[in-house]
Amino acid sequence: ETEPLTYKKDVSDCNEGDDCKENRLLVRNPKSALRLVEDGNKVHPSQGAKGEAAQISNGYSGVQSSVPCNGMGEVEDAQCTAPAATTTTTTTTSTTCGAEGQQQLMELEDRETWSKKIDFLLSVIGYAVDLGNVWRFPYICYQNGGGAFLIPYTIMAIFGGIPLFYMELALGQYHRNGCISIWRKICPIFKGIGFAICIIDLYVASYYNTIMAWAFYYLVSSFTAELPWTSCTNAWNTGNCTNYFSKDNVSWSLHSISPAEEFYTRQVLQVHRSNGLDDLGGISWQLTLCLLLIFTIVYFSIWKGVKTSGKVVWVTATFPYIILFILLVRGATLPGAWRGVLYYLKPDWQKLLATEVWVDAAAQIFFSLGPGFGVLLAYASYNKFHNNCYQDALVTSTVNCVTSFVSGFVIFTVLGYMAEMRNEDVSEVAKDAGPSLLFITYAEAIANMPASTFFAIIFFLMLLTLGLDSTFAGLEGVITGVLDEFPHVWSKRRELFVLGLTIVCFLGSLATLTFGGAYVVKLFEEYATGPAVLTVVFLEAVAVAWFYGISQFCNDVKEMLGFTPGWYWRVCWVAISPIFLLFVTCSFLSNPPELRLFDYSYPYWTTVVGYCIGTSSIICIPIYMVYRLIITPGTLKERILKSITPETATEIPFGDIRMNAV
Repeated sequence: ETEPLTYKKDVSDCNEGDDCKENRLLVRNPKSALRLVEDGNKVHPSQGAKGEAAQISNGYSGVQSSVPCNGMGEVEDAQCTAPAATTTTTTTTSTTCGAEGQQQLMELEDRETWSKKIDFLLSVIGYAVDLGNVWRFPYICYQNGGGAFLIPYTIMAIFGGIPLFYMELALGQYHRNGCISIWRKICPIFKGIGFAICIIDLYVASYYNTIMAWAFYYLVSSFTAELPWTSCTNAWNTGNCTNYFSKDNVSWSLHSISPAEEFYTRQVLQVHRSNGLDDLGGISWQLTLCLLLIFTIVYFSIWKGVKTSGKVVWVTATFPYIILFILLVRGATLPGAWRGVLYYLKPDWQKLLATEVWVDAAAQIFFSLGPGFGVLLAYASYNKFHNNCYQDALVTSTVNCVTSFVSGFVIFTVLGYMAEMRNEDVSEVAKDAGPSLLFITYAEAIANMPASTFFAIIFFLMLLTLGLDSTFAGLEGVITGVLDEFPHVWSKRRELFVLGLTIVCFLGSLATLTFGGAYVVKLFEEYATGPAVLTVVFLEAVAVAWFYGISQFCNDVKEMLGFTPGWYWRVCWVAISPIFLLFVTCSFLSNPPELRLFDYSYPYWTTVVGYCIGTSSIICIPIYMVYRLIITPGTLKERILKSITPETATEIPFGDIRMNAV
């Protein structure tokens, strides 16, 4: 029989069809009460006295709860129970007051979800597969033993990267919150992790999109019959410019500079007009316009939420694979391509004995999959509750790793061709690292192919699409985190908040648009994100596995997927993954990189500035811990216990009902 859920206190005073308030609690009209039917979601009442907890078929107990507030956060004597019946079913009702109460009421409403499962998969793949897959993995692979590097890379992926990737997807999907408010349901004292993530994402947005602005500049410059980086007769060229692809018999000397390198350094970046980080020079108006257009595209792709961004990634996530395939086929047909492939894959087994190789493998798989940026939490929070995120984690992480490996062939077939044309060893051609590998070496190779204009356009268009969906993801991590934490302020003003966020990111990027902006990009890339995000994910893994509890987390996964993670996943989450993160972090801190870009060596004070930038984000974690302990009443022991105990229940979809996990 149908039994309405009502209050003990004079609920009959309410007008029919209306909702009524009592003690600041919203009481829904009994007319819209639950109708429990015999189907797959049937509630099985317990046999006992009135008021006992009823066992629910999904494994959770329906318990009686009474948590109204009196304005001071204290509990009053009001309860929500069912009328007398032969068997009684009671459900948990969480209520609070003020902003938190409003937030919980909004969480009870239907959360936006992905239109299709494929939208989510493409968004995660688009986020994970970015510019780093095209240049960073091939460079690190040949630098650390070629084919032998695949062994530590695979081991680190199996025991470190993929378990952390799976953990974040499961957390986001179960608790359905962004990177800030999710900690109320896990371990409140670690809420500072969410604020640190948001700051890191803003740092990334301030330099990552500038690299896309460079690609956009190249794209616009490619719409010519002759690409501008193929000759030495331009206004920006110097006397050292040497075009060894010309028909004239030109010899390559020690001081020779390719036209592609001069176009990149003297026309696009204009680094010759800057003396370093202490004298950045003026702002390049060309790059500023490029970046402004990129942020305009980003804004109109994410301003409405995952419903719109989920459609945009159908282009931005799939287009790069089409271009990679075309470039792979073209590269394989070039003379000397085999030399590059041999150099890429020839194993150097002695390298496996070096600690640096294992550190590079761990760092590469970690930054490639991308846990710790709040993106996986945000994207998974828009999934349906029973979505198979375990399968999603395996599929997307595998696609990401395979893409990195295939990208190596795309790059090194061209490097082999370059070595053949220069009559040099591949190691001499492949000495460029980072974006220079794309904007100098690869751009030069494309410029000297048949149909060079076509290949240049699709290559730089591919770089743009690779970067765009990663930017969508990074900003969505911040947007979801803030909107879930402050729904009473921003939930109805998403478009306005996204506009403000993109403006802040654009203004924060101005330093990278100066003539010395490339030096700023390098500094942020090495110090602002690396050690900070490693620290964040280490604390996140510890908070989930050791404070929230691995058993509770595995029960959450079972509630969603119907099966409990095996011992392999448990061991990884509890021990191996935290050790993996600690290992990489300590290796980085004990041996900080000596930065050098072009002919500029970074002075010592820039290292101090870099560490200060990195610390500015993770400092949120201890600050919030202290703040939490101060505002929590009770003795020190009571404060600590309250601060590590979840303060908000997670609503579990149960047919048309939302049960609270307690």
